[in-house]
Amino acid sequence: MSADERDRLASEYVLGLLDAEEMRRCEERLARDAALALQVEVWRARLAELDATAAPVTPDPALWPRIEAALAVPTPKAARPAPARPARLAAWWESLSLWRGYGLAASAALVLLALGVAHLARQAAQTPVLVAVLLSDQSQPAAVVNAFRDGRTELLALSALKAPEGKSLQVWTLWDRERGPVSVGLLEALRNVELNVAGLPAPAAEQLYEVTLEPEGGSPTGRPTGPILMKGNASRTETGI
Repeated sequence: MSADERDRLASEYVLGLLDAEEMRRCEERLARDAALALQVEVWRARLAELDATAAPVTPDPALWPRIEAALAVPTPKAARPAPARPARLAAWWESLSLWRGYGLAASAALVLLALGVAHLARQAAQTPVLVAVLLSDQSQPAAVVNAFRDGRTELLALSALKAPEGKSLQVWTLWDRERGPVSVGLLEALRNVELNVAGLPAPAAEQLYEVTLEPEGGSPTGRPTGPILMKGNASRTETGI
């Protein structure tokens, strides 16, 4: 399964878009596919804030019958005898409604094409090109860093971690040992956040990301001083850059 297929399956699973059989197969795969399970957790974290604002709603039992009735195709009336071919062709040629129908169909096709292109472009922009899974000292996934083609980099929380009183969580990245680690985020608690990578080089494979425990307000030296709570190296996705 490719990265795109895995990401699509995980998103549809979290959003509840799979039918009963697809859901069963997906849950069986989750038990043996660690990468898919991780991607499901990423999507759950990404959608957590939206999910928390949505109150459960039970649909009206009459909803589906109304939809089916609205989509019902009327029974065709008894066909009249077909006119002679020349007369039929002339009627078609002079029929304003026919050409209007063709025009509407062509316009609809163009709209659908434009929507499809926009969707593909949006999907490409939303697919990370580099992913770093940050592991705790128990080797458990605690957070994920996604780097995108447009330069954005985000941190997705997979665990509930809060800094003790008088402390802060600081996110660092390291791509050049001579330059040393650079701070890209300061948090009181682990949460989904866009990291501050403005002015930094484009992310690369094997780039290190880590979260340390620092004094409140951040490291006083500009370098990590506290214990490393989680870390991981970036890997290219199959979309690549």
